[in-house]
Parts: sequence; structure tokens; C-alpha cells
Amino acid sequence: MVDWLSMDLWLVSHHSTNQPINLLRMTSIRLITQPTPALLDGLCQLLIDSVNGGASVGFLAPLSHDKALHYWQGVFAALGPDLVLWVAENDEQVLGSVQLSLCQKENGQHRAEVQKLFVHSNARGGGIASKLMQTLEAYALQANRSLLVLDTEAGSNAEKLYQRLQYQRVGEIPNYAKSSDSMLRATAYYYKLLAKR
Repeated sequence: MVDWLSMDLWLVSHHSTNQPINLLRMTSIRLITQPTPALLDGLCQLLIDSVNGGASVGFLAPLSHDKALHYWQGVFAALGPDLVLWVAENDEQVLGSVQLSLCQKENGQHRAEVQKLFVHSNARGGGIASKLMQTLEAYALQANRSLLVLDTEAGSNAEKLYQRLQYQRVGEIPNYAKSSDSMLRATAYYYKLLAKR
């Protein structure tokens, strides 16, 4: 179990002028079931920031607001037993999000896929991604999911995060997807076995 107060104290003592101080303490994570106009706008800005900042998440830069809105409308239409969404917020400003796709196949109801972990570029380095993932993993355990899988761009900062969170690298596929700059990049595959606490 992560001691968030100790992490906050570490952040305060190790911050640089480019990192937010105590951002984690001021950030709330909530499960989202219904969109509001403000939430949709914040999620669109988050996705645009991520894609235009180089994230390889299925889109190419520059990402338009219309494409981002269409994507999030599709996510909200799919929310339910198969797909869950969390948002990290600070004073109603969207700082991050993550999704969990729960396998519904009869022989796969012990697993789920981590999808679309985003943290706004202005909020990175403050522990938000780790807090989102901790929330997701706790939910997965409650839903009797003992195996999580994910893929991410090989060599990316996201890959380093998943390794710190004890996800195990299985391998990679070269030239799997275009990154936001239209270059073909390898995708790395990871898994984590969750243990009941």
C-alpha cells in the first residue's frame, strides 16, 4: 500500500521549479459514468495535449478538438460492465485519466486491459499516473480480475512508469504503430498478476 503522505513529503523535498508541489494531495480520482460539458472539454484538452506531446495512443498530431470529442463520445457510449473510466482532477480541472476494459469472454473473465493512461503535460511528475493505476488495480481486484495486460510505445516514458509499477515486459512488435509524428514505432506488451491484499 502506498503511503500518499510520505510521497507528498518526498515530492516537496525533491521538487524542481518545473514540477508541481503537492499536486498529488490536491488531486482526486473519481469513477466516471456520465459526461458533463465541462468534463468532456477537459478530457478533450487532455487527449489533445497527450497526442500533440508525442503520445502514441491511436491518433496523429496535430489532433483536432472535433476528433478528440468524437473519441470521448465513443468512450462514454461504451461505459458499462465492459469499460470503466477514471479521471484525476484538481479544482475540477482534468489532469489525467485511465480506462480498464474488462474481458467478457467466458474463458477470460479473470483478466482486463489497461487502456489510455493520460496525464496532462503540466501535471506530470507529481504521482498522478501512479495514483490512477493504483485505483484501477484496486477496482480490478474487486471485480475478480487477477491479470492485467497493456501495451505501450517501446522506449517511452510510459514504459518506464509501468516497469516502476511492477508490470512485466513480455516483448515487443517492431513497426507496430505510427507515433504522433507519423514515424513507425515498436509497441511493448506488459502484464501484471494482481494478488489479493
